[in-house]
Amino acid sequence: MKPGAGSLNWVRCPRQRWRGHRVKVYNPHMHELPVTQSILDIALKHAAKAEAKRITDLHIVMGELSKLVDESIQFYWDLIAKDTIAEGAKLHFRIVPTEFQCMACFYKYHPDDEEFSCPNCGAVGVKIIAGEEFSLEAIDVE
Repeated sequence: MKPGAGSLNWVRCPRQRWRGHRVKVYNPHMHELPVTQSILDIALKHAAKAEAKRITDLHIVMGELSKLVDESIQFYWDLIAKDTIAEGAKLHFRIVPTEFQCMACFYKYHPDDEEFSCPNCGAVGVKIIAGEEFSLEAIDVE
């Protein structure tokens, strides 16, 4: 997954919201603490650019296959955001469902937990279309 190119858009005064700049913060060998530290670093950097006094909300996109646990990210957030302008910020998680595409018949489907084969033709070769995402989608600041 490559970081998306985007721009900063500030809306809602006096509360402002940073949007549209997707940042890769996931590495398959990382666990929740370094991922959470990356989120904090990114949030603090963008809040400083906006001369924000406080970070109020962070909107995180997580694919079902990302292998990260939102409760663990929240736990580490509460620890590492202490004594920063992000202390007390609420984390909002949007979970992206897994979507596969069959490489035999090109049917797109959402697999269940027990069966990954194509429900249309029964083939097992698939391409992952969605579900591996992990990004910081937006930051709300005051």
